[in-house]
Amino acid sequence: MSVIKLRDDLLSVEATDDPYPVLADLREGDPVHWSEPHRAWLVTRYADVAAAFQNRKLSSDRIRPMLAGRTAGQHGASDQVLALMSEWMVLSDMPAHTRLRKLAAGAFKGQRIAALGDQIAVLTDGFLDDFVAGGHSDLIEHVAYPLPATIIAEMLGAPPADRDRFRHWSDELALVAFGAGGDAREDRHERALAGLRKMFAYFGELAETRRAAPSDDMLSALLAGDGQGGHLTDDELVGMCALLLFAGHETTTNSVANGVLTLLANPDQLRVLRKDPELIATAVEELLRVEGPIKVLVRWVLEDHELGGKQVRAGERVYLFTAAANRDPEKFVDPDRVDITRSPNPHIAFGKGIHACIGAQLARLEMRVVLTRILERLPDLALATDEVRWNSSLASRSLVSLPVRHGAGVG
Repeated sequence: MSVIKLRDDLLSVEATDDPYPVLADLREGDPVHWSEPHRAWLVTRYADVAAAFQNRKLSSDRIRPMLAGRTAGQHGASDQVLALMSEWMVLSDMPAHTRLRKLAAGAFKGQRIAALGDQIAVLTDGFLDDFVAGGHSDLIEHVAYPLPATIIAEMLGAPPADRDRFRHWSDELALVAFGAGGDAREDRHERALAGLRKMFAYFGELAETRRAAPSDDMLSALLAGDGQGGHLTDDELVGMCALLLFAGHETTTNSVANGVLTLLANPDQLRVLRKDPELIATAVEELLRVEGPIKVLVRWVLEDHELGGKQVRAGERVYLFTAAANRDPEKFVDPDRVDITRSPNPHIAFGKGIHACIGAQLARLEMRVVLTRILERLPDLALATDEVRWNSSLASRSLVSLPVRHGAGVG
């Protein structure tokens, strides 16, 4: 299939395996492209995507308009899931977003996040111990997938025995939010709804425990409010916990797995990093740029206006392709080349403007620590296959598995 034909088939096998040629074609030939099959504008230039993030005529509150158009009394499990997600901070606009972000800020203070480094390293080593001792090969199944939910459980002060439940809930919601693995089973919305309800009940109970006995965890920080009398409602609190679990689990799994794959596929860069581990900070930024966990962020057009030379209309959807913007030759020299020393590196893998990811510092820390421990503990790490499989998803960039060979772990 030609690159031009793939413009409107971004879920094809070819575009799933390697989306970058078709995204480059769009960026160069039709950077604000109306796709009839996707029923959305596809925006691919860095300048246009960056500007769109700060364009108040484009809304992150894209779920409520869809629900408003549904027939009253006909809401099934799908709509109930969407209604619960519509209250999330990332899916709201000002002033609601401003208030929620301010109330969440205390849990994401730089000092609090930085202090998590040793804790993340210990957890990573535990999973790597099991990975090596069990003779496993899939780095996603045994390390990159279980680790983030465990980290989040610890951050929220949840008992260690509950970590498997965290992973299960996140997976069920991913079936709806990302269409993970191209899953189209009819029961996926029912499963996601059941998972959300159990998750919300669990976080409600955990919050009551923390109200009675505050600790130094993130949940206690969320309960404390903004220091000026502002507090999250009970529903907002459990919604924030659910968002933290889902957003932190799915994206961190993909970031770590994609980062390892990119390094193994670029052995010259892997050698540079092994020789100078202090480059891990710039390496992480480059890995996020070239193979970040999110390909698309969605916006809803609030009013008619011009976007990148095209007239967009109220009620239309806009897909902001960060995956294309981060490889724009107008912004990055030799953009398809991996260079772990690249600096400056103004990628927008975490978005931009008021909706820039509030957990970006935590995500960066997790990647730095986890990748460092993997490379130190698995000195002979190599791909065990010539071909890897990617999940069919428009929004996320995620591997089905990551089979590797490795020597005996070292301390």
